[in-house]
Amino acid sequence: MATRLKEVDAVIVGLGWTGGILAKELSAAGLKVVALERGKMFSTAEDFQVPQVRDELRYVQRHELMQNAARDTLTIRNNPNQEALPMRRLGSFLPGEGAGGSGMHWSGHTWRWTDMEFKVRSRYEERYGKSFIPADMTIQDWGITYAELEPYYDKFERVAAVSGKAGNIDGQIQPGGNPFEAPRAREYPLPPLTPILANEVFSAAAKNAGYHPFPRPSANASRAYTNPDGVRFGACQYCGFCQRFGCEANAKGSPHMTVIPIAMRNPNFELRTHAWVSKILKDASGKRVTGVTYTNVLNGEEFEQPASIVLLTAYALNNVHLMLLSGLGQPYDPVSQKGVIGKNYCYQTGAGATLFFEGRNFNPFMSAGGSSASADDFNTNWDFDRGKHGWIGGYNLSSGFNTALPIGYRPVPRGTPAWGKEWKAATAKWYQTAMNVGVSGSVMANRYNYFDLDPTYRNAFGQPLMRMTFDYKENEHKMGRHAAQVINDLAKSMNPTRLNEATARTEPWTVVPYQSTHNTGGTIMGTSPRSSALNKYLQSWDYHNLFVVGANVFAHNASYNPTGPVGALAYWTADAVKRYTKNPAPLVSA
Repeated sequence: MATRLKEVDAVIVGLGWTGGILAKELSAAGLKVVALERGKMFSTAEDFQVPQVRDELRYVQRHELMQNAARDTLTIRNNPNQEALPMRRLGSFLPGEGAGGSGMHWSGHTWRWTDMEFKVRSRYEERYGKSFIPADMTIQDWGITYAELEPYYDKFERVAAVSGKAGNIDGQIQPGGNPFEAPRAREYPLPPLTPILANEVFSAAAKNAGYHPFPRPSANASRAYTNPDGVRFGACQYCGFCQRFGCEANAKGSPHMTVIPIAMRNPNFELRTHAWVSKILKDASGKRVTGVTYTNVLNGEEFEQPASIVLLTAYALNNVHLMLLSGLGQPYDPVSQKGVIGKNYCYQTGAGATLFFEGRNFNPFMSAGGSSASADDFNTNWDFDRGKHGWIGGYNLSSGFNTALPIGYRPVPRGTPAWGKEWKAATAKWYQTAMNVGVSGSVMANRYNYFDLDPTYRNAFGQPLMRMTFDYKENEHKMGRHAAQVINDLAKSMNPTRLNEATARTEPWTVVPYQSTHNTGGTIMGTSPRSSALNKYLQSWDYHNLFVVGANVFAHNASYNPTGPVGALAYWTADAVKRYTKNPAPLVSA
């Protein structure tokens, strides 16, 4: 029987960026806050020191900072007619585990999503007509605007030490930045990272093609920096060990060394690690949540933590899973299209080419997570006419290096044997002389891409695994073919010695190779409880003292990495929760 603990003002489930931000903000506002994290606590000094942190086997192959798929995983299928099978080893995406979550092992790419995403349905309908959107494409407006979120983007960028170059300050286009970005109130807190040769080669070719390249904004501190909370960052060392690794120099914005330590200084806050939350509890009326039950995974003890407010802030997939396990809201049914929990799961698509240049040394081992140049001519550029191409969404072009590791990074021309003497010779010849040009593309929501509970497989706690049903649709295939052609034309203009051309992802999606940890949807925000799980403040329509924060609230997926809006929405929701405590009631009328 679970031990019932003393009630607190707020319980936070999961302590990454979103949980850390809410923990810091709400405990500072005077609330008694408990955070429950299924993993352990990390520190830079004890866990990410040199030389042990530069261990490719430990962090890349053995997933030291990731969730343990032997304890909890998902089942995967491409369509409802298939049998879903468990993902036995992490592949396509890599959810983090521990205090800091995926914010410890990310690359740092920090983008501002705009009204191109927040008003996606209304904008496309206004320009191209309602018939332009396929019947099975369940995209919808989010219920929030860029103007509302802009101050919160700014706050997050300053906390996370984002380096970049503004392209639009108060409507004035700035040389060197992204001319297609939405207006911002001021510059980035730090200047861009030092460009590498691949960036320069790509940028020159992109300009010659009429595109508008700019340095990718990223939470890799380009110089020593102290954020508004007094947290000190070291300057990026360009060590080449970024994605999947903690940062040895505290140069990468991470919750484990920013918001979490600030929260822990407050006597109103308590962190409990190794605490696996298994259920959110409801009262007899079914209109309020009352707390959570959790298990100490070290000794098996079970506890009930009552709370006036419950905040789900775990990784996007885990937030959805916990809502389904707890019976909160109506599960989504793709046939009737009724229900909202599990709806609108989206991933990302992409394509890439590898260019080989005899006589050029790119030094791929000297780079940061954000060592890329990008171009948004086919992404946030609304003047680009999607109508004649017949697809919705966009993709950003880029080139650079991100964690080109000694074991895993082995670029060779197509046709090279996969092993043996000839392969070894090719890896030695081309390692220094290769660069990539690629795209990250958006994925629009579809009625048949969704989550539900698997009827067969269970996790280590005896609970049903969450089942993911996902595949790319014709919209993504059209966009991918367009992107591959743009990449190849641009790559050929650089006159490489050899070229592995880009191809569109038109085969069925597979979870096996790594692609990106950018999973979105499942408990989406919106303007109506009939089509969304949460209102614009990420408050549950059904349970007004439940808030759910993370990329699971996104109604579709953009070409950009999700951390920028995730961080901004966390600060936005923190302010909403503070208002809520003064008058506990729905913040938006249903």
